[in-house]
Amino acid sequence: MNIKKIEEVVRLMEKHNLTEITIEEEGMKIHLQKGTGDHIEKALHMPSSLLTHPGHKTESAPEKEEVKNTIEVKAPMVGTFYKSPTPDAAPFVDVGSTVKEDDILCIIEAMKLMNEIKSEVSGKVVDVLVENGEPIEFGQVLFLVEPS
Repeated sequence: MNIKKIEEVVRLMEKHNLTEITIEEEGMKIHLQKGTGDHIEKALHMPSSLLTHPGHKTESAPEKEEVKNTIEVKAPMVGTFYKSPTPDAAPFVDVGSTVKEDDILCIIEAMKLMNEIKSEVSGKVVDVLVENGEPIEFGQVLFLVEPS
């Protein structure tokens, strides 16, 4: 992505009164956000591994103690994470749930299609790393499962 395309995106943001935009093209991802220069100045002095979307959890900075001997269940697509089939239904799994191979763990909505995400291993769900209704990215870790 060249500087002219970035300038076009900035003009697009101004024209449509957007405060934030993320674009991925040709293997390159850019995130632009309007705001005060204060947070930008701080970001320029941070290691790039710590720069993330606000509220986005990263694998490099876990909030909980890491559990050994777990398998990461990663998102196979970009979309919206749902832990139950309907808003008023019980979640497919919670922390402590025992799962078998091919059990449904969650649903990812992508382009108005509901995609069931199934477990590839049998075991116990040790952690759920995303919240219901949260936007997720390809490869983002959703669950930690301790194989049995």
